[in-house]
Amino acid sequence: MVEPALSLNETGALANERFHLIQAAPLAGSIGAEARELITSSEDIFVTDQSGRKLIDGPAGMWCINVGHRNQALADTLRDQAMSMTYSTPWYTSNAPAEKLAQMLAERAPGDLNHVFLTTGGSSAVETAIRLVQFYNNVRGLPQKKLLISRQGSYHGSTYLTASLNGRPRDHDWMDGTGDLVRKLTCPNPFHRPANLSLEAFEDFLVDEFRALIEHEGAQQIAAFIAEPIQASGGVLMSPPNYLKRMRALCTENDILFIADEVVTAFGRLGHIFASQDVFGIQPDMITFAKGVTSGYFPLGGVMVSDRLLSELRRSNHPKANFVHGLTYSSHPIGCAVAIRNIELLEDGLLDHAREIGPYFQEQLRTLEALPLVGEVRGAGLMAGIECVADAKTEDRLDLDLTVGKRIDFHCQENGLLVRPLINMCVMSPPLTISRSQIDMMTDALRKGIEATADDLVREGLWSPA
Repeated sequence: MVEPALSLNETGALANERFHLIQAAPLAGSIGAEARELITSSEDIFVTDQSGRKLIDGPAGMWCINVGHRNQALADTLRDQAMSMTYSTPWYTSNAPAEKLAQMLAERAPGDLNHVFLTTGGSSAVETAIRLVQFYNNVRGLPQKKLLISRQGSYHGSTYLTASLNGRPRDHDWMDGTGDLVRKLTCPNPFHRPANLSLEAFEDFLVDEFRALIEHEGAQQIAAFIAEPIQASGGVLMSPPNYLKRMRALCTENDILFIADEVVTAFGRLGHIFASQDVFGIQPDMITFAKGVTSGYFPLGGVMVSDRLLSELRRSNHPKANFVHGLTYSSHPIGCAVAIRNIELLEDGLLDHAREIGPYFQEQLRTLEALPLVGEVRGAGLMAGIECVADAKTEDRLDLDLTVGKRIDFHCQENGLLVRPLINMCVMSPPLTISRSQIDMMTDALRKGIEATADDLVREGLWSPA
């Protein structure tokens, strides 16, 4: 993907009108001066770029276009709700779509997660969960119980507090955070475990590390442990088989709330509305969600909260304590109406389809492990990460890793596929509507993109097969 050359007008300002938009995650050297590839239209699993190329939307937007692009039912719902009631303030009114959605979510969430606070997306969902944790312990008379535990390799948001929880490499190189509130455990990624550890021993190490942290900090200081069931933006990292269950048990033993961050794994990505119990066998105290709840057709997220937490708040000695938190667009009637219709679409065959086709998706992508540049293909359901192993013949490994991801993306687009490059990895999470033949097309394009990238690196003397 080639960015247009910069051009300056007489005042030295950028002349291209597209440069008025500051893009997400820009580099300092090009901030406010990036014109990224325009996507001009989309339909089902495809997007079309400015040159007219039709590309499979490998990342489903940003893990979110679960029912596919240009779904008529969701488009009609958007319009109908906007023409019926566009907005109502959540501060002193309610609306029927929000109340119906809350009931539907409570019926589908595991255990006693019978309440939801609706937000505008994933970051605001995690932010809400953390603020509720802090409020909960203040009301309980435990103001010192505030430490938050996350993991290396994790991603939980882009607000100041949620970004502080993130553990992806280099997320904090130039960005500040509230490090005094957060402790990070080892990334539970078996692919990069020490060579001398079996998978079982690695799982024991991870659990023992958490136990040791609890003993060191004191359970009376630790408020919550937050975990993505699959670390999505870290590269689709799959933890050892019983890791989450054992971490949940440690939380229960030590009065530490367990927050499952299902912003990616919920609403069909793994074939279920919520994956915590159905896929991983854990009962969280809270579940955060967003993305697939509306299939990206409207910004919406939320936090499922247990009966137990709210009951403890209601019977405390501080009935007048005020949870001073809310968002202008919380419980937005249009977003809630879209979410209701989206859930109906998911349950009208799409969840079944995702569960049926997920193994084929994983099987086909794992054939790429035969390529010399590919170290591992991992994933579950309709999410996968392809990690390349570019042991650089250069002192700047990061530069080569970044080049690898971008090169694969470039070559894949030449072959009709849009991927999400993450340093030396490619993330795939297509719409749930994808067919077997389209999975074959995706795999073929990805194979050609990786092979072309390997040829580039060999030709330029940057890499050679082992």
